[in-house]
Amino acid sequence: MERGRRPASISTAKILLVEDDPQARRALRITLARSGYTVIEARTGEEAWEEFQAEGVVDVILLKMPGVGGLEACRRIRKISTVPILGISLGRTQDEKVQAFDVGADDYLAKPYGIQELLSRIHALRRRTFGSEVGPSFESGDLKIDFERRRVSVSSQTIRLTPTEFELLSYLVLHEGKPVDYRTLTQSLWGARHTREIERLRVAINQLRRKIELHPARIRYIHTDREFGYRFEAMLQGSAKRKRKK
Repeated sequence: MERGRRPASISTAKILLVEDDPQARRALRITLARSGYTVIEARTGEEAWEEFQAEGVVDVILLKMPGVGGLEACRRIRKISTVPILGISLGRTQDEKVQAFDVGADDYLAKPYGIQELLSRIHALRRRTFGSEVGPSFESGDLKIDFERRRVSVSSQTIRLTPTEFELLSYLVLHEGKPVDYRTLTQSLWGARHTREIERLRVAINQLRRKIELHPARIRYIHTDREFGYRFEAMLQGSAKRKRKK
């Protein structure tokens, strides 16, 4: 397998965080850990290169650019791996963005940014990179999901989902047809300290069902696997077919 690549669930993903500001690095580490990620830290581009080689396998690199050697680290890593790299910078000029992409960054985020936006970018990079069958959009019967724009519609009517509901739906669709256990779902949504909050998960599932199921009494999409978890599997009527758009 290529260095730096592995398929991993959101709850077990490993992020290499490269940030030379101690306070910013600590805040990001706490945020990512609470979201269920394992975090490996580096202060400079050179440390990032060393950690990347030592770890052998990471799922996403969060790299400050230019930082201390950030651009060079990105260039070196990209020569041997297609691991997704999200560049973060104080700069907002077009030249800085172009420079980041030129050395191999997959995406670029300028400060200040919201935590939800950061997590969404990471999710999008992982979904795009690790062989998910889910493309930029997903369509099944009356349900349509635009992952890039974070939009959901049912019978052509836009449905407003909370960030948690959208992430829950995305995670289940990402693992379509496969039951996902309670622990994995709670950890992916709220972090490793919340794996026992099954009742909170049930509430979120019920809220999501009310919004995407035309007839909540006849479940078509989100099914319960008793004593285990939940499964997304479209139970379509008649000859309706499910579509994926790449």
